[in-house]
Amino acid sequence: MTDFPEAVDRRGTNSVKWAVQDDELPMTIADMDFKTSPAIIQAMQAKLNLGAFGYEDIPDEYFNAVADWYEHQHGCRPKTDWMIFTTGVVPAISSAVRRLTSLGDNVLVQAPVYNIFYNSIVNSGRHVLSSDLVYDAENHTYSIDWDDLEQKLANPLTNLMILCNPHNPLGIIWSRDQLIRLAKLCRQYHVTIFSDEIHGDFTFNETGYVPMFSLPDELIQNVEVAVSPSKTFNVAALHAATVIVPNANLRAQVSRGLNSEELAEPNLLAIPATIAAYEKGQEWLQQVLAYIQENRELVTNFVRDQLADSVTVVPGEATYLMWLDVSRLTDDSAKLAAFIREKTGLILSAGSIYGGDGNHFLRINVACSTKLVLSGMDRFARGIEEWQQK
Repeated sequence: MTDFPEAVDRRGTNSVKWAVQDDELPMTIADMDFKTSPAIIQAMQAKLNLGAFGYEDIPDEYFNAVADWYEHQHGCRPKTDWMIFTTGVVPAISSAVRRLTSLGDNVLVQAPVYNIFYNSIVNSGRHVLSSDLVYDAENHTYSIDWDDLEQKLANPLTNLMILCNPHNPLGIIWSRDQLIRLAKLCRQYHVTIFSDEIHGDFTFNETGYVPMFSLPDELIQNVEVAVSPSKTFNVAALHAATVIVPNANLRAQVSRGLNSEELAEPNLLAIPATIAAYEKGQEWLQQVLAYIQENRELVTNFVRDQLADSVTVVPGEATYLMWLDVSRLTDDSAKLAAFIREKTGLILSAGSIYGGDGNHFLRINVACSTKLVLSGMDRFARGIEEWQQK
């Protein structure tokens, strides 16, 4: 077992994830239970020691750190003049929806997908239009229905697509060929792409993921990419993200939107923490990735050995979230999740909130200590057994 002792007890710390009963185990909200990189803590402490917290600009060092990280980790370097600081990926999505579309327009997604996308669309008075990913129940894989996708992109009211790259909750790493095909379709039908790449550092294949901004120049003129250290380094509460927009005219439009909604004012710790993360956090991340990979394998093996007649893990190559096929048990995953919580205290995310075929799935977060994963699997097995007997 990989040695990674910095998992912490987050009960009683105002953690959204851990605001549960004493006997409950949350494996839901997408944050980790690991203490962040020591380099980040040191940078934050140095800032606090200064003791002066007035208005601040975003230094060039911040954008250079983001560019360096993507060059070293992902083999492609975004230009720093493409970048805009913002306080989070979700606020940036909501701003893009409001800025780049009109009331009543369609915003296309690929369900099942991160549920907050729907909030950003509907709360802005736009319509969700999904080109659902197609599930192969025999091979437990998802694919894009390209004919359906093109038809919906061609709709005159579809002006924006929100892409999840890598995909949450399915753990899909879209290939370069898939992204090129998608980008060509969006260019053909004049649809802007907002690519949420917040999970891009959590990949478990050999080649990593493909940032949208790394595609050929002619294919990224209608592309807006959002990246952040928040998932990678477990610093969501610091509210820091970067929007990367290669096209100058689109960038100006996006920047006006972010500034008008006061999304470009940094938290006093966000800048030093992000710089430290990207400059000094690589070794820490490698430890976390190895640890999470072992947790992912533990869950996969447990389900295969103990629950093969009722549950299947859908293979994924990214994120610390896993997608569990429970279609042999129910077509109402919310009801199953509520039952398991009531009977065992294990809290899982009902797939129904992600749209598409999510009624047949549960999502589990394994970014916690192996001890808790083992407890979660024990509770899961007991819950499934009671469900089958009821």
